[in-house]
Amino acid sequence: MEFGVGIFFTDYSISPAELAVALEERGFDSLWAPEHSHIPVPRRTPMPGGGELPKRYYDVMDPFVTLTAAAAVTKRLKLGTGVCLVIQRDTIQTAKLVASIDQISNGRFLFGIGGGWNAEEIENHGAVFATRFKKMREQIEAMKAIWTQSKPEYHGEIVDFPPMMTWPKPVQKPHPPVIVGGAFPWAARRAIRYGDGWIPIAGGSRYGDPLEYLPRFRQMAEEAGRDPQSLPVTLGGAPEDLDLLKRYRDLGVARVNFPVPPVKADEILPVLDRLANLLQQLRA
Repeated sequence: MEFGVGIFFTDYSISPAELAVALEERGFDSLWAPEHSHIPVPRRTPMPGGGELPKRYYDVMDPFVTLTAAAAVTKRLKLGTGVCLVIQRDTIQTAKLVASIDQISNGRFLFGIGGGWNAEEIENHGAVFATRFKKMREQIEAMKAIWTQSKPEYHGEIVDFPPMMTWPKPVQKPHPPVIVGGAFPWAARRAIRYGDGWIPIAGGSRYGDPLEYLPRFRQMAEEAGRDPQSLPVTLGGAPEDLDLLKRYRDLGVARVNFPVPPVKADEILPVLDRLANLLQQLRA
């Protein structure tokens, strides 16, 4: 089982380069950055799980910028969007971004994607909230064509373009893994349909118990004709609970991501040391 860290990079957090170096030095496997382009004011859509929307959601930097900075100072660390809101992005330009960061990192990019929950934010980009998941599927199908073909074209109900040419192509073949984020069973079905993995969130009644839905996910994959081994699970929001992490590992979870706060190095490095100690116990 691999171990990653997820963080909202902001202008008041540790820098991407400094965090990436610290993670690689401590034996972590991956770094994940989420995104929100903006938060509309006023906002009618409640935050999933309720409560006040934390400040970091308003302040988070662009993940492709922060992860590129992290790529430049590391050699081994994998770099993932956790998650990229592709429905708010141009399909062709995003395909180029993914291929470019995969080139810059020499094949270390993990393309975590999601459909989003903030209706106003999504609509500000000209996307339709009700059909966002259809758009996301078409975007990924179109991007796969762009990454793997010299003269790709795609003709869907929402995404449509004639034959064209664009480079670079990704280092990873056929392309970086597309890891679909979201809750069981909806996002699990999307991951099985067109993904290369799934990112559910551990903990909280809203998301369900991974110990219950992970065996069901494998069964769903088999029933759909997919090999469960081709759909590794990355468990976000991982708890600092040694026994529970061992149970996730024994269930076949490929990777766990620990959330860390957007704070400066003097506050975050002790957190990384504590997590690194937990990793050593799990790997013993």
